[in-house]
Amino acid sequence: MAGRRLDVLRLGMVGYAQALELQRLLVERRRAGLIGDTLLSLQHPPTFTVGKRKTLHNLLATPDVLEKLGVEVHVTDRGGDITFHGPRQAILYPILSLKGMNLGVRKYVEGLEDTMIDTAALYGVRVLGRFKDRTGVWVDDRKLGMIGVRISSGSITSHGLAFNIDPDLNFFTHIVPCGISDKEVTSLKKETQATLPEEDVVTEQLIHSFANVFKLDRRSIDLDDLR
Repeated sequence: MAGRRLDVLRLGMVGYAQALELQRLLVERRRAGLIGDTLLSLQHPPTFTVGKRKTLHNLLATPDVLEKLGVEVHVTDRGGDITFHGPRQAILYPILSLKGMNLGVRKYVEGLEDTMIDTAALYGVRVLGRFKDRTGVWVDDRKLGMIGVRISSGSITSHGLAFNIDPDLNFFTHIVPCGISDKEVTSLKKETQATLPEEDVVTEQLIHSFANVFKLDRRSIDLDDLR
């Protein structure tokens, strides 16, 4: 039996503001029924993002340091605290109707966690079980993947997950990642003894895991298909 269709758009490296505007457009189109469930796969140039609680006190870098690092800072409308996005980190932004999938928010977030857990397992990385007091996926006390979502009109998702394949982890020293000061951030490269393939391959495995977790049939599209 065929599952629901998932249109997958692979965008490569995209500036954060551009990706945010695209998400807002697609959320409106999904709400109006003009597009189906859609997954954006991309990376960002070095960027610190802050959630809707505006916890800028967890940004440790001064404006001079930010300029030297070449990092942008964006306050967003997603849940969660401050985090870093950058090259060699896989980003998935699902634009889905939770109502259409008969999913609640908690189950949706758990599905995002399972997506990263299943991908990490392909490389022999054992992720701990879920924590009641924090989202994301963890290897012991080291955070491997981040989650921050927004649900519009009670049903349409945006933002999503960030999975550390092999980003420059030094960027995380300039923030209190996810507002948790006593935990480290890690990457798939750091945690595995296996030789990683090209990051595009790992990203495709992440997309495959996402589709499997949510029982969706993937179809590749380009931007023109959404207009």
